[in-house]
Amino acid sequence: MTTVSSSTTNSSSGTASSSTSSSSSVATTDASSVYNTFLLMLTTQLKNQDPLNPTDTTAFTQEMIGLASVEQQVTTNSDLSKVQSSLDTLTSTNGVAYIGKTVVATGDTEKVASGSTGTWQYDLGTTAKSTTLSITNSSGTTVWTGSGDTASGNHTLSWDGKDSSGNAVSTGDYTLTVNALDSSSSAVSSTTSIVGAVTGVDSSSGSTILTVGDVSVSLSNVTGFSS
Repeated sequence: MTTVSSSTTNSSSGTASSSTSSSSSVATTDASSVYNTFLLMLTTQLKNQDPLNPTDTTAFTQEMIGLASVEQQVTTNSDLSKVQSSLDTLTSTNGVAYIGKTVVATGDTEKVASGSTGTWQYDLGTTAKSTTLSITNSSGTTVWTGSGDTASGNHTLSWDGKDSSGNAVSTGDYTLTVNALDSSSSAVSSTTSIVGAVTGVDSSSGSTILTVGDVSVSLSNVTGFSS
């Protein structure tokens, strides 16, 4: 484990919404409108038919079948709207459960406040002969470099928010890059993850997005969490 200092985190509540339910509601309304129009046309036809030449029985039967089909569509759309609403609520609830919890999520960039700690995890596919860790700011400038662990598996870097000269960096987004080489100087595969507290949830896009510090993370990228 590569350690510079311990980390600090905070949390706040977030909100979530969905636009999918509104489209389902529109579909239900449209189907209801078609049903009402169909019913009006049918009753008008019956009221105005010639008693001496009534509507053909076969044609009337087909019209009734058509009316029943439209009615069934209205019912189906209404049921689907309810199901969609339940799914939206479930998605939002699942995300809200993460607020205040510390999560590990696939990624290499996280928000680091001046004077605070940034925490990442990195995983080496095989044992390396050397591992170099580099942290760059949002402009792509390297602010810190150091040696990392060489054993295969998962490791943690706790960066104290200071550059290689020991000066505290300004608040901003910082990215970890892992460069691991084996004994033949070939690259060792590696993956990085960010670690932080969930401070918000957004489900407006149809998928759950967590706010970790000041970084947006898809719920599908979360690989672990703790209270």
